[in-house]
Amino acid sequence: MQNGLNKHLWWQEGVIYQIYPRSYQDSNGDGIGDLKGILGRLDYLQWLGVTAVWLSPIYPSPMADFGYDISDYQGIHPLFGTPEDFKTLLEAVHQRGMKLILDLVPNHTSDQHPWFLESRSSRDNPKRDWYLWHDPQADGSPPNNWLSVFGGSGWEWDETTGQYYYHAFLKEQPDLNWRNPAVRRAMFDVMRFWLNLGVDGFRVDVMWHMIKDQQLRDNPVNPDYQPHMATYEQLLPVYSTDQPEVHDLVLEMRQVLDAYDERLMIGEIYLPIHQLVAYYGIDGKGAHLPFNFQLLLLPWEARQIAAAIDQYEGVLPTGGWPNWVLGNHDQPRITSRVGREQARVAALLLLTLRGTPTVYYGDEIGMRDVPIPFDEVQDPQGLNMPDKNLSRDPARTPMQWDNSPNAGFTTGKPWLRLADQFRRENVQAQRDDPYSMLTLHRRLIGLRQREPSLMVGNYVPVFADTQLIAYLRQAEGHPRFLIILNLSHRPAYFKAKDPSLRGVVEVATFPEREGQTVGDSIQLGGDEGLVIRLD
Repeated sequence: MQNGLNKHLWWQEGVIYQIYPRSYQDSNGDGIGDLKGILGRLDYLQWLGVTAVWLSPIYPSPMADFGYDISDYQGIHPLFGTPEDFKTLLEAVHQRGMKLILDLVPNHTSDQHPWFLESRSSRDNPKRDWYLWHDPQADGSPPNNWLSVFGGSGWEWDETTGQYYYHAFLKEQPDLNWRNPAVRRAMFDVMRFWLNLGVDGFRVDVMWHMIKDQQLRDNPVNPDYQPHMATYEQLLPVYSTDQPEVHDLVLEMRQVLDAYDERLMIGEIYLPIHQLVAYYGIDGKGAHLPFNFQLLLLPWEARQIAAAIDQYEGVLPTGGWPNWVLGNHDQPRITSRVGREQARVAALLLLTLRGTPTVYYGDEIGMRDVPIPFDEVQDPQGLNMPDKNLSRDPARTPMQWDNSPNAGFTTGKPWLRLADQFRRENVQAQRDDPYSMLTLHRRLIGLRQREPSLMVGNYVPVFADTQLIAYLRQAEGHPRFLIILNLSHRPAYFKAKDPSLRGVVEVATFPEREGQTVGDSIQLGGDEGLVIRLD
């Protein structure tokens, strides 16, 4: 897009939409979403206005961690369809002017992957060093104290070869040894396989885990650990994650992508902002978008969020493009975290901040976490720590399309139960309702995509207190927009110090405000957000 601005890349101008394939649309009645199902919903995504679709893993897998345990990086799991189905979907996405992003899981494979089966077969197998095998300590205990994210030790004893192997997640997900050049070459070949098919980029799973301390030093005890927290948080993972050498790996991955035209690399990284921005790489040659999860993790409090936005904008490296996320398949849904009314304010925030927004499927209709009975829990994180309410299943339930049985998701028995209220809360019910969450999302996305100031303009903080956040978005030669968000349930009052901040309400959480002219003193109701086109 030119519009008098510098040329921006497609991911800087666009809106990414994450699909959890098991839960989006089932086409064959087995209760599990699939590629043909997604294909049948592309018109909806085009109507919504999103420009890129990110698919959680669709590769062959024993499904110990629902696809994040991959047994073949170059195939499609039969549950989801065939390689031909994938090619058809990719072509259909491109025909609609959208992009397709795949999940890449380079940190670990399934324990059923041929590489690991070879590696575990004997100590002198050529692939032995493709994984992290180590001798026990003198007393037979694991090599160090590293823990698994999913509970218990990160080390699993292998009776056959008399050594332990490391797994940051399930024992069925052994970690690869990225210090081995052969592993790097194999994974770069995987990337090229999909890039050659025409995939537009990758979201790289647990990027900050990819290389570990060579000395295997023990992780220190976390002094802030509380009993309600996951057992993994008993230690600070300073030696098992975010090692300096990881940036060399990210650079090499980026070089693979850069051999192709405008392909995107997103990094999944749960780290404090100052560590996160290092993943942009030297001279911007790292991840294009190291995922910024602040809005997922911070308390929903105006001053904290405003400060976090400013801090992030302040530490971004030169040329580093920001990004924002409100929800994903690993975290509680935004509507369950902040409530239905504040979720509307959150949508305004996500879709008017500077940088690329990612929308998690179902958030556009205000889907909430669905309580899953203990005997129906499927997520290993929930099964392994049953007393801590850490299952991710509630945020992964089937998309609510209409008021027919199973919400139009499947003709069979859905793999996870649906929300009891799906007959009222679904795409069909909201599509033509001017006051619905879906309409709000569609209008915000449409405005963002039409207005260069909102799409790629500068971010200028204006005001924040215990209730309000206000900021400007502006691109040279284009209308300016003032965004004012009330993150509380009580009325709040904005007084502009700048007399030029007069304009007309373009989009509001309460559409009754739209079209009003507002001046230097603006009152907002509780849970109200305004996007104001300035004179």
